[in-house]
Amino acid sequence: MDAILNSSLTSMHSLYPPGVVLTISLGLFAYWFWGKRVLAVFGPIRVKTIFSYSEFPDYSTLSGVPLPRPLKAFNLYKAKPRPYRPFRWNYVQNMALKKMDPDFWIELESTYQERIAQRKVLYAAHGIKVMEARPGSNFASQELMEMVIQFLCARYPDQFNFDKHTRLFHNYILKTSSNIRNMDPWMFLLENVPEDFLITQKDEQTGLYVMTAGIACSALGWNIEGKMGKPLHKIHEVVPDYKERMSFSMDRFFSKMPADKPIQRGSWGLEVGQPLYMQPEHPYFAHRHRQDPNLRAEDIYLRVDWQTLRRLPRSQAIVFNYKALFTPLTEFRTEPYIPKLVAKILKEGNPSIIAYKGTFHIEHVAVPALDEWAMEQEEKGLVPKDWNVRTLEQDPFFPGWETKWTVC
Repeated sequence: MDAILNSSLTSMHSLYPPGVVLTISLGLFAYWFWGKRVLAVFGPIRVKTIFSYSEFPDYSTLSGVPLPRPLKAFNLYKAKPRPYRPFRWNYVQNMALKKMDPDFWIELESTYQERIAQRKVLYAAHGIKVMEARPGSNFASQELMEMVIQFLCARYPDQFNFDKHTRLFHNYILKTSSNIRNMDPWMFLLENVPEDFLITQKDEQTGLYVMTAGIACSALGWNIEGKMGKPLHKIHEVVPDYKERMSFSMDRFFSKMPADKPIQRGSWGLEVGQPLYMQPEHPYFAHRHRQDPNLRAEDIYLRVDWQTLRRLPRSQAIVFNYKALFTPLTEFRTEPYIPKLVAKILKEGNPSIIAYKGTFHIEHVAVPALDEWAMEQEEKGLVPKDWNVRTLEQDPFFPGWETKWTVC
């Protein structure tokens, strides 16, 4: 690259007047200055690809993450998500990161239309508490939208289509069309994708990644407005042991994370009903400090926030996305090992972590039910009576989980 620059400057002086030479020289210097940095990050193979596209490049090539396999027989109305059960024992607070399956960056299921409608209502009611983008996040936001479009059209070809020439995105589920040429990326995500996305970008002064844009319609006890502009350790300051156990390693992980190695993880809680978005002042949170004597096991739901983390290849921002999935507690009755594992966590888990999860209000009903179902499973031979409780080999699932996953 240096040789090309020197050769170009020498020949220009003999062909063009000084003013033109200055203009071209500045352009070549910019190419040299940024090109060397792009070369260092991506290597020689991808540099040509990056500079040859200005809009809608092939993100599978740029990122090194393949597009998902198409679900051509996908039936949205029958679809159920994979039954995530991210329970671990011995239970210690860590990120529990796993390699992301490229087919499941975004997962659609039968609640799609209901969730999209909920999200629109939440944004109308709460504004920047659920969606905000700060100056400097525009390029990353556009890149994220383009990557989402490519994923949706590849994974669900009967439900979505994108015309590169007209820039029209067709959503056949909602019977809508969006011209993304002049559409806010975050409005596009709000109206078409039932998942939350948070963008973090490197602060050049501190070297730390800070939140610069996002949509969070599935937030319990927090909101976008309160997290915007903060680094990771401030975003997670209420998480037990984050500062002591995870802060340094997560900052380092974000700084080094490559685009071709996205990861996934899950967090969970047990709730009464299916609360999607609640702020601390909502009466629901006051109920967490007491135990309702009329509560039934049928009223309790597992909430799993299934999360992925990946680097955007062009902007180098890191995007975190997650989806809230609800499952009746009573489903555990037919899931081998799960009742005994969850009961163990609730009874013997780290008190600070269990308190953070806020399960006190359901424990008086959930624990006896789980104990009863665990005994049933032992009597039926589904679980050995001498089983030593531990994280399952199928984590984050359980033996036979495939029977509960439906896509067509």
